[in-house]
Amino acid sequence: MDKLLPVVRAAGDAVMAIYQEGGSQVVYKADASPVTEADLAAHRVLAAGLAPLLPDCPVVSEEDSASLAANAPSYRFWLVDPLDGTKEFIARNGEFTVNIALIEDARSVFGVVYAPAIDAMYWGGAGMGAFRCMGAQTVAIKVAAAEAGGACRVVASKSHLNEATRSLIDRLGDVSLVQAGSSLKFCRVAEGEADIYPRLAPTCEWNTAAAQAVLEGAGGVVVDPQGIPLLYGKPDVLNPSFIATRDTALIPA
Repeated sequence: MDKLLPVVRAAGDAVMAIYQEGGSQVVYKADASPVTEADLAAHRVLAAGLAPLLPDCPVVSEEDSASLAANAPSYRFWLVDPLDGTKEFIARNGEFTVNIALIEDARSVFGVVYAPAIDAMYWGGAGMGAFRCMGAQTVAIKVAAAEAGGACRVVASKSHLNEATRSLIDRLGDVSLVQAGSSLKFCRVAEGEADIYPRLAPTCEWNTAAAQAVLEGAGGVVVDPQGIPLLYGKPDVLNPSFIATRDTALIPA
């Protein structure tokens, strides 16, 4: 951890150096998703910094298509999203993150999510607990305890709230909406500020792996509509629809 967290923070510093300049050239990939200089700068920091930490553990990054050859369920690998929430970065709302996850046997066993604009670092994994560092203060975090009555606190994506997700939210009954961008949506559940985050729309493995580990470390779960945990290293990097929650009992039938 003494070596890992500074690497993630350095990637966040690279993002913020471009963010604070007030502008960044935006280009679009074949799937129409945006990429900026900040995505690439953070990728370079992470690729160089993670490679020495674990022998024979490749770094698979959204911003290195050639690295996807190492994305296989029988291997251990780092799975990296150098800048999750590129649309939030472009909109300059501060809700973007640097994500790294360690994948072993198709499961995300450990993850770090860093929101450099607010200097909030989250990390954890199943069986390891979960933690948040803001400034000089580090605290353990845990999903909220069940409460009788009261509205279900639902994290709603600012950029991807589609009709299928709206329909599921409607079936939750009395709800209050918690807005957040990028992987911070998972972190709101992990730190007890929300109860459930449904995402019935496409995502890629690198968008979810780190935050899933943090939420599982905090006592929550991330499952597909059939109740199966998300797996990594698939031939297709697209995730199924998923629901991140403190308790699967909250998921409507």
